Amino acid sequence: MSVQTPAAQPWSLVGQHAAVRFSVQAESSAGLLPRLLQPFAKRDLVPDSFTAERRGEAVRVDIAMDRMPAEMVHLVEGNLRQVIGVVSVSLRQEVTGAVRRHAA
Repeated sequence: MSVQTPAAQPWSLVGQHAAVRFSVQAESSAGLLPRLLQPFAKRDLVPDSFTAERRGEAVRVDIAMDRMPAEMVHLVEGNLRQVIGVVSVSLRQEVTGAVRRHAA
């Protein structure tokens, strides 16, 4: 029988929330904005703010949520990076509440 030390137990973000802002730089195209909302919609998430600004052939889009399930942040970020025309995605987040370890 092996005993796990506390340092060996994985951390859990399940049940935690994060204040998140995704900043997306992309090439301007007619279908870009709905494609950027798709990763949220398929997880039944509604952003608190969504702003887009076009500068010539480039678009900057900021999408923010005050209370997003923390375990979904990296999933949504990955989906945003896969959208055709996206050049870069930056993320600012603050996890709220206590981070817990999984029970052994």
